[in-house]
Parts: sequence; C-alpha cells; structure tokens
Amino acid sequence: MQKWQTALRLIGLGWYIAICIAGGTLGGVWLDSKLDTRPIFIITGLFTGLIVAFYGMYKMIIPMMENNKDKENS
Repeated sequence: MQKWQTALRLIGLGWYIAICIAGGTLGGVWLDSKLDTRPIFIITGLFTGLIVAFYGMYKMIIPMMENNKDKENS
C-alpha cells in the first residue's frame, strides 16, 4: 500500500509542476496579448511558474523524505 501511495503523490507532484509552469506561461501570453508587450510577460510568467513549481515541489517532498527517514530508523 505504501508504494502506491508514494507513486500517487509523485504523479500529483508532476501535475502540480506542469500546471504551475503552463499557468504562468499562459498568463504571460494573455497579458502580452492585452498589453502588446511581447515577450516580457511570457518570460516573467514562465519564471514565476518555475519558481512556484520548485518551491511547491520542495514543500511536498520534504515531508515524504522525513517519513521515509523515520521508517528506516524504526
């Protein structure tokens, strides 16, 4: 059961990363089309999405690693 739970968490993590990056990029495309400032907001949105994705990934993986360490020490 533990292996399936870990696998599902990692799949969710992948979706989270993809949504953050795509959302930031699409938001930048939308802003650039409204303000006619291509490619400033596309690049800004991409980097914002990357930063949010990696921060969220860090916050999701740390508890998984701590749980794994606790089980190894038991």
